[in-house]
Amino acid sequence: MELRHLGRTGLRVSRLGLGTLTWGRDTDEHDAADQLKEFWEAGGTLVDTADVYSDGEAEYILGQLMGGLVPRRELHIATKAGSVPDPDRRFDGSRGYLLGALDASLQRLNTEYVDLWQVHAFDPATPLDETLQALDIAVSSGRARYAGVSNFSGWQLAKAATWQLASPGAHTRLASTQMEYSLLQRGIEREVLPAALDLGLGILPSSPLGRGVLTGKYRHTTPADSRGASDQLAAFVAPYLDEEASRIVEAVSTAADGLATTPLHVALAWVRDRPGVTAPIVGARNAQQLRAALSVEALSLPEEICQALDDVSAPVHRYPDQDWSTL
Repeated sequence: MELRHLGRTGLRVSRLGLGTLTWGRDTDEHDAADQLKEFWEAGGTLVDTADVYSDGEAEYILGQLMGGLVPRRELHIATKAGSVPDPDRRFDGSRGYLLGALDASLQRLNTEYVDLWQVHAFDPATPLDETLQALDIAVSSGRARYAGVSNFSGWQLAKAATWQLASPGAHTRLASTQMEYSLLQRGIEREVLPAALDLGLGILPSSPLGRGVLTGKYRHTTPADSRGASDQLAAFVAPYLDEEASRIVEAVSTAADGLATTPLHVALAWVRDRPGVTAPIVGARNAQQLRAALSVEALSLPEEICQALDDVSAPVHRYPDQDWSTL
């Protein structure tokens, strides 16, 4: 699998990442082992997880598989911290909480360091410089090799990255931002993507297949074994089952027919090769699904197909997002 630099860092990772959101819940340790082996044998290196995935079980399973099944040195492990199970405070970006969460992650992952440690979301109740101090400490102590953020808006991302570059003292430059990005969700193109491009941060798209909808599996019905039919994830899929999404899915399916490939490959290749993208994070229920996604490596979409998909899924950009000189 082709490798790409993570933003303006020296870290090179596979241009597809393996997601572990369902590990320990819908994906047991045996299926997880099959996925990790399939991913590694295909040349994949970037494995993304978080301390809240299945209440830590995803990290634990990954930690049990590393070393015995796949050499630790051949993987780039990315995890996140900051989400908390508290209805009154969804995110905790305080220095004490984040560093404690990192130590717990390292214990579950059975490793001395993670390659990329990410703040899961912006915490408005904590001064941003305090949150960023946790990243500095994590990297300077060797517990993390690189640092990034996730789910930051455009101004939040720009403020964080600029603080790390411009404030006095030695600070860890942000390497990446992880955001939902697909043909069904192009909201980051308004301000997050321009900020990331300007600041040299790599984009790690989550849900690159529109939460599974872009595979075409929901075109006519909701499969009983799909996320859209599960108690835990039905509400997660539902926003992308509307009329507008259906129009985009049909366009993807038409493109796939014309290229003699699958809607999954078309949708994944589109986001993989967008400007600023380092590696879409692909989550699968089993190794067979993952294998289908990994086989996209040989596909590059013709420019005409990309343009057609851009047109049919184009988000509305109005004042003052970017260029408003025509108003």
